[in-house]
Amino acid sequence: MRTGAIRWDRVGRAMVIVSIWATRGEAAQRRADVVRIQAENDKLARRVKALRSPGALEREARRLGMVRPGERAYVIENLP
Repeated sequence: MRTGAIRWDRVGRAMVIVSIWATRGEAAQRRADVVRIQAENDKLARRVKALRSPGALEREARRLGMVRPGERAYVIENLP
């Protein structure tokens, strides 16, 4: 074997190792994305369930400042 010759078998192994290392990093990022998205999905599912409960429509309407017919609305201004 000549001195200074390129050892293609070693180059190939090094490329495989670099590829595996990069893939593992990307897989870890994807797992973190899945965990984040699952948490967001759980939060939205709880919100849907809460909005289907009796009285949810009234709570949301009152949060938006709506009142029932015949009720008197009050506005309080200049609170600290």
